[in-house]
Amino acid sequence: MKKNFVLDTNVLIHNPQALYSFTDNIVVVPITVIEELDRFKNYGDKKGMHARQALRNIDSHIKKGSLQKGAKMKNGGLLKIMLNREGEDIPSMNANINDNKILSAAYNLLKEDKPVFFISKDVNARIKAEALGIKTADYEKQKVEYNKLYRGWREIELKTEEITVFFKNKKMKIPGINFKNNEFARLKSGTSTALAAYDSVGDQLLMIEDAFPVSGIHPLNMEQRFAFSLLLNQNIKLVSLIGQAGSGKTLLAIAAGLQQVTAKKKYFKKMLIARPVIPMGKDIGFLPGSKDQKLNYWMQPIFDNLDFILNQNNNVINKDGEVFTANDSIDYLMKANLIEIEALTFIRGRSIPGQYLIVDEAQNLTPHEIKTIISRAGEGTKIVLTGDPEQIDNPYLDANSNGLSYITESLKGEKIYGHMFLSKSERSQLASLAAERL
Repeated sequence: MKKNFVLDTNVLIHNPQALYSFTDNIVVVPITVIEELDRFKNYGDKKGMHARQALRNIDSHIKKGSLQKGAKMKNGGLLKIMLNREGEDIPSMNANINDNKILSAAYNLLKEDKPVFFISKDVNARIKAEALGIKTADYEKQKVEYNKLYRGWREIELKTEEITVFFKNKKMKIPGINFKNNEFARLKSGTSTALAAYDSVGDQLLMIEDAFPVSGIHPLNMEQRFAFSLLLNQNIKLVSLIGQAGSGKTLLAIAAGLQQVTAKKKYFKKMLIARPVIPMGKDIGFLPGSKDQKLNYWMQPIFDNLDFILNQNNNVINKDGEVFTANDSIDYLMKANLIEIEALTFIRGRSIPGQYLIVDEAQNLTPHEIKTIISRAGEGTKIVLTGDPEQIDNPYLDANSNGLSYITESLKGEKIYGHMFLSKSERSQLASLAAERL
């Protein structure tokens, strides 16, 4: 018997393709969900974009059968639009609340003894559904286990003579271990340690050749050294950096990008830095000023990192032998179109060739949004995704369902992808204490 999966609005806002996730079953979209999508479709943000896409997906099935009786989908399932039924509201629940109207659709199917599941990313809606005896679930098709997330490196114990040979030859084959492309290793033997990167062509570990500082920045731990190797490798087109507050994710990404757009041999035309405009805590509302002035409020963490980097090495930017201050250098970089800072909303629809693109706070993006951003990359572009899945401000995402975690688990082992998990906070002793204990 086919099961009935009743979708909440937030599922389609999270992923417009969720309609196709329930193979050989019946997907039920209450009419109230259609009304909410219609209300959101004019929004200029990602919610509006996803609402429009979800409505287009539903509209594409009109020619394939009656949406009231069930239109066929390619995955063998049926798509139904369910109308509200007069006089069949849920007892003791306010019938004027949209969440309750959507739950009513699932409740009426349950009363008909049909197998029904209510799919929602809203915890409160799932609690109410369970109270009504309706089986519920979060939309988990694109979920991963954050606690088991790929870290980008592994530790290997060697004999003393083996690590001695590695130091001498600067390369080593280790049979019996299936390394992933662009994976790193810490080789240990007693008190001796060595850092290596996996070379898939020769199926061997190669000693990492350090080239520091990078834009005046020295790595403070092993994971930061690994991260710089990924960021400076021209063969790797996509890098993800995950770590707690103060671990250096954004700082390392900007330092590597700055070096590659200002060096005599430029690898990229410019560095484009973007981040989603999602407030932490209560939204402060509209901000005054022009677009650039508004962006300055949201992008201040980026300017803080640039200021720190340029204060480490004032000679990074110079003109006719003149050394600039950090603030002058930032202005020069932006006026010379070597750095562009943009809200992620304005990235949609663009084609980005030959650029070094940093997407900061990527943990606040859905898997669908991450896919959309990566698809913007043109020839010669490198994308760096940074974020902390334990600090998410998007109400419908968590450490397991956000796009940054999803992309890490989905792309590990690909030749043009590299990942590093930065586990140690280096910002300050106080920041480290807060990250670890609070």
